[in-house]
Amino acid sequence: VQLIDAGGGLVQPGASLRLSCVASGLSLSTYTMGWFRQAPGKEREWVAAIFWSGAHQYNVDSVKGRFTASRDLAKNTAYLQMNSLRPEDTAVYYCAAGARRAGATMTTEGEYGYWAQGTQVTVSS
Repeated sequence: VQLIDAGGGLVQPGASLRLSCVASGLSLSTYTMGWFRQAPGKEREWVAAIFWSGAHQYNVDSVKGRFTASRDLAKNTAYLQMNSLRPEDTAVYYCAAGARRAGATMTTEGEYGYWAQGTQVTVSS
């Protein structure tokens, strides 16, 4: 299994970025894809998830209405569209894959078995 995420960069406040996560060795139709981020000096934070069913869920407090998780099953790729970026969104962003499991919330790191290398997002004027 391999996850490769990309799409980060340096942008100004208010700009948009779309992160991608290409998966090989597993199918997004049977795995939940999660997005996490880690800012300097802070713990890794769950941002969003798109479930194997296609449903999606967000960390409302941090990304309410600004971020959207999606996927393309034909490309086996997950995306995180980030709009109205703020300086506090600056972090390394990681995608992760977690298997279907009854009762799982898919909001914690331990629920994900596979991780990408991370892509840096910097929001600064």
